[in-house]
Amino acid sequence: MPTPDGFTPFTGVVAVDGPSGSGKSTVSRRLAAALHARYLDTGAMYRAVTLAVLRAEVDPSDAVGVLRVLADTKLDIGTDPAEPGINLNGEPVGREIRTERVTAAVSEVSAIPGVRSVLIAQQRELAADGGIVIEGRDITTVVAPDADVRVLLTASAAARAARRGSETGTSAAEQQRAMRRRDERDARTTSFLDAADHGVLVLDSTELGIDEVVDRLLREVHLRVYGPVRR
Repeated sequence: MPTPDGFTPFTGVVAVDGPSGSGKSTVSRRLAAALHARYLDTGAMYRAVTLAVLRAEVDPSDAVGVLRVLADTKLDIGTDPAEPGINLNGEPVGREIRTERVTAAVSEVSAIPGVRSVLIAQQRELAADGGIVIEGRDITTVVAPDADVRVLLTASAAARAARRGSETGTSAAEQQRAMRRRDERDARTTSFLDAADHGVLVLDSTELGIDEVVDRLLREVHLRVYGPVRR
């Protein structure tokens, strides 16, 4: 990243929260690449555990059964923003964790306190060395509350639905209903939308393109980590 005295690799932590369809994954990956930093998709970790639960034919609401599966599950998550990927017990599952079957069950699995405790500990361990952009839910308030830069990326319900619909090939109306259900389920266990009450930068991406959002965050990182640019 350019600094007043030349290029200095980013060694801090950027935490990005946001609801589904806010653009946080794409933005976070591009931001990490621009900073020459690592990238961590925490949602992929919950999805991989959910996939393991479904494969084991365990009810996602069965906390005891889910934790038993988790104890026998090994996750390896890539942090290269160009090729993040995730392995479940040695098997690449990056595509399978994005299926509707997993999407429908992930909120129940991630609501189990024991699951959250284990994965949050792993996420904090990955963040400990710095030089990373972490995205998901409750990142700014729970996983990395002391991050150098904390951002809540939002967008209108219509914009979020349209974006997700273009990715999945489904109608915006159908996506809006699905996202409303997902938001309601997530609200039972996460509080990332309250992040603005804790000094987190709120950035509405409804009218912004991805490049505009990334540029805005690059400026924020520069300001908070390196200070104002001297002219």
